[in-house]
Amino acid sequence: MVCPRAALGPGALWAAAWGVLLLTVPAGAQRGRKKVVHVLEGESGSVVVQTAPGQVVSHRGGTIVLPCRYHYEAAAHDHDGVRLKWTKVVDPLAFADVFVALGPQHRAFGSYRGRAELQGDGPGDASLVLRNVTLQDYGRYECEVTNELEDDTGMVKLDLEGVVFPYHPRGGRYKLTFTEAQRACVEQDGILASAEQLHAAWRDGLDWCNAGWLRDGSVQYPVSQPREPCGGLGGAGSAGTGGGTASGGVRNYGYRHNAEERYDAFCFTSNLPGRVFFLKPLRPVPFSGAARACAARGAAVAKVGQLFAAWKLQLLDRCTAGWLADGSARYPIVNPRARCGGRRPGVRSLGFPDATRRLFGVYCYRAPGAPDPAPGGWGWGWAGGGGWAGGARDPAAWTPLRV
Repeated sequence: MVCPRAALGPGALWAAAWGVLLLTVPAGAQRGRKKVVHVLEGESGSVVVQTAPGQVVSHRGGTIVLPCRYHYEAAAHDHDGVRLKWTKVVDPLAFADVFVALGPQHRAFGSYRGRAELQGDGPGDASLVLRNVTLQDYGRYECEVTNELEDDTGMVKLDLEGVVFPYHPRGGRYKLTFTEAQRACVEQDGILASAEQLHAAWRDGLDWCNAGWLRDGSVQYPVSQPREPCGGLGGAGSAGTGGGTASGGVRNYGYRHNAEERYDAFCFTSNLPGRVFFLKPLRPVPFSGAARACAARGAAVAKVGQLFAAWKLQLLDRCTAGWLADGSARYPIVNPRARCGGRRPGVRSLGFPDATRRLFGVYCYRAPGAPDPAPGGWGWGWAGGGGWAGGARDPAAWTPLRV
């Protein structure tokens, strides 16, 4: 549920809590690892909430504790009638319910059901344990503690380890509205990157001379190697090293009309639960045969975000182009060499080749626990013989064959 914060007063929130507290936390639930944090305290009120400064960091699939503690300025209060509520900031004035607790009654909301619970480390602990972290969990969370008509709040930022990658579809550059950019990132196993994530990627060397949407509705692009076609040599309109005759930075177009203007997208993805691998049949396959080739190995054609995650986080290095799920052909380079596209590491792109004429291998993604039904020593062809990949027969009829 998403609602403007200003629309609910303290009385309405208190009354609503009794109507939604339906679920309880399993007594034997596993606790996350404890960590020592410094705290920031509220300035007034008898209830004082303390949260971690800066941010806490996790990765997709991980478990994280969002730290929050509270105490009373007067010793006369007890903890029995306290309501604890966690919400996520989805817009400057809008919050999504995450978790609420009043005494022994607890409830998690939406995608947080089954994943969120209170840490419960003694009186005054309102910390939230979040398991199986997803890409969508990234962002800012508010911890609110209410006792009758007195309340206080604290903010916790959850960051994720991962990689930012630029993206545009087969139709070409500057074809995506804001909503289409959001959808494109999800389809490629990512989410729209935040301005903070793009700035961190720029500090790590990301250089991309095409503007793209970010999750806050702004349009920006990172320039590590300044040149005239990419915002010039000076620092005007950029965030980073500032002015000068040859300064890089993150060039910023500001907030754009999200339904009419079109740009590329900057997506973010995190740790992969499975594995990306390169499959090279006896002969390269057209795009129409890529899905069947991966399926015969218990896998699916890898998405762009999965290849970037495998390159950045699993150090996948392969100097051979392969099909990806969106119809593009790319390859990941961890150790640069001259014959593999230049002196910088990265995921090289050959764009969107003709799916019927250009032949490549394929990058596949196998989910955790999925078996490989055709371990090494297999090729692709027809059980009746008479041809191999790239021949005249229908690739939909391919089966794995021992070679």
